[in-house]
Amino acid sequence: MSTALPPKFDISRAEIARVVAAFYEAIRAHPGLGPVFAVHVEDWPRHEAKIVDFWANALLHERSYDGNPMRVHVEAGNVQPGMFSTWLDLFDSVLRAELTPEQAAAWSATAHRIGRSLRAGVVDRSTLPGGVPKLR
Repeated sequence: MSTALPPKFDISRAEIARVVAAFYEAIRAHPGLGPVFAVHVEDWPRHEAKIVDFWANALLHERSYDGNPMRVHVEAGNVQPGMFSTWLDLFDSVLRAELTPEQAAAWSATAHRIGRSLRAGVVDRSTLPGGVPKLR
């Protein structure tokens, strides 16, 4: 008897890979986000494969992702609060271009929930009450 959960979304792993590839192509070209990622990503195909695994885990209940996105974003050191809305706007534009409206909306809702969590974890660690940056 299998204990695997059914997929959360009507989307395939191939569609996830297509979105991830298109997104990182857009990231590399983005004047604000491209340099942030370039500092950390040395092997783009390997990074994209890991992110495909992340999304397959989140959207399809696969168990292929083994990582800690919160830790990675906190330890990056160059992730700033305003980057999350820019990242999500860019991601949403890729979703709309690559998927059906229903798929894009469902995935976007999940991405925004995850984005809020990551932003809170990164920003709350680097700011004092009222949004005042902590001195490092």
